[in-house]
Amino acid sequence: MKKLPYILIATRFLIAPIIFLLAYFEIENSRNLILILMYFGLFTDIFDGIIARKVGVSSEKLRRLDSQTDLVFWLSIGFATYFLNPEIIQEHWKSIALIFIMEALCYIISLWKFGKETCTHAWLAKLWGLSLLIAFTSLIGFSEAGWAFYLCVILGFISHLDVILIILILPKWQFDVPSSYHAWKIRNGKMLKKSVLLN
Repeated sequence: MKKLPYILIATRFLIAPIIFLLAYFEIENSRNLILILMYFGLFTDIFDGIIARKVGVSSEKLRRLDSQTDLVFWLSIGFATYFLNPEIIQEHWKSIALIFIMEALCYIISLWKFGKETCTHAWLAKLWGLSLLIAFTSLIGFSEAGWAFYLCVILGFISHLDVILIILILPKWQFDVPSSYHAWKIRNGKMLKKSVLLN
């Protein structure tokens, strides 16, 4: 069981190039296959952390590996969406660029302050992940942006802002910080109550 979180993370990492290639070459039924892999990838993302905390292996190394794998996984889906629907992505490039800028700022500020990439796994980021799932389902499965896309952009901006605040508030680097409010509690010397399901 202690190796299972690493296996789930590795599985998600291996899924990423498969999604990329399915979209790039537009293999038959590629859209359906990509959606299946995306949902399976999210399943591995949910349970790697839960299992790791349950069996007591939720270390800094594991959580940083999880965060970087998430980045690769969602980027592969983003590129897949562009290959399958370039006109939609080009139409909404400003909104997409905003999210990329916010993501970059999270990394830049964290590296500048702590010398490490961000690894908060904040609650709003988890909520944004669910909105990403809905938005990509709409984009890949139905070639539509609509409300799901705009909801994803709004939640993406808010969740990245929360992460930036967490980084700025924390006195030292820490992983699995639920929100900027919790970061403020840490700064004031209060211990966080851990949850197996969320952090």
